[in-house]
Amino acid sequence: PHIRYPDGTEVNPQLGLRKDFDLYAGVRPIRAIPGVPSTLADPRAAGIDFVLIREQSEGLFYGRLYPEKQPPANDEEAFDLGRISRKASERLFDFAFRLARQRHASNPAKGRVTCVDKANVLNSMAFFHKIYWQRAALNADITADHCYVDAMALNLLKHPWDYDVLPTENQFGDILSDLAAGLIGGLGMSPSGDIGDRYGLFQPSHGSAPDIAGQGKANPTAMILSAAMMLEWLGEKHALPEVTATGARLVRAVDAAFASGRLRSVETGGSDGTQRIAGAIGDALERRSAPA
Repeated sequence: PHIRYPDGTEVNPQLGLRKDFDLYAGVRPIRAIPGVPSTLADPRAAGIDFVLIREQSEGLFYGRLYPEKQPPANDEEAFDLGRISRKASERLFDFAFRLARQRHASNPAKGRVTCVDKANVLNSMAFFHKIYWQRAALNADITADHCYVDAMALNLLKHPWDYDVLPTENQFGDILSDLAAGLIGGLGMSPSGDIGDRYGLFQPSHGSAPDIAGQGKANPTAMILSAAMMLEWLGEKHALPEVTATGARLVRAVDAAFASGRLRSVETGGSDGTQRIAGAIGDALERRSAPA
């Protein structure tokens, strides 16, 4: 975060990778892990399990992705160019409906898509909203509804367990994914995948955290769960069920390591650091992989 361009914005290679490899869907699973305390006291928080899908090829980040199209700034004013296109929106929503269909197949309680936008104020969002309902009509087997982004910020704090798949614009997804991670223990518990039609890139939702560099405090759970996402994606994309199953085993090992409630990362009020958490997950994986 301390390495910046002359205009004050951070150097962020992630944006370039998303653009170059057309990684248009930012997939942010938000799932309560057994034994990890939630910020919500309601016992239903144990059932939090939804996915934010952030459109990553345009939206309010468009001017940063394509600086040659950005209006020039001066000492009196600055601009950020936002763009919503039919092509980008349609593929985002189609991705969301496919994911909801997959989730419903493994859990009949799932299978709902909720578009998050600001169509009541912004012309671009009204267009986004219109395209959503057009794609929803082509996916009538999946329940479709809608929520304005400000209301969704409230709803995620009041009843996040009601949601399943949430497609949204680039900046809205950037903000809501951090808010949602706070419900399940923090960014150290939050994996992510940047996915396109051909390529995928997987990493934790959090940044580099230079304030704790070299202290052994970083929570490796999000990285491990991101690796599980990668394995599941590779297995599905290349029809390799054993690879998909390996990703699922890794997720189960994470759940088993935290289930007792004794393993507590620093950001959830505990003192267990990188090695302790990684070791506990590794031990759980070995136990679950050992022959009976």
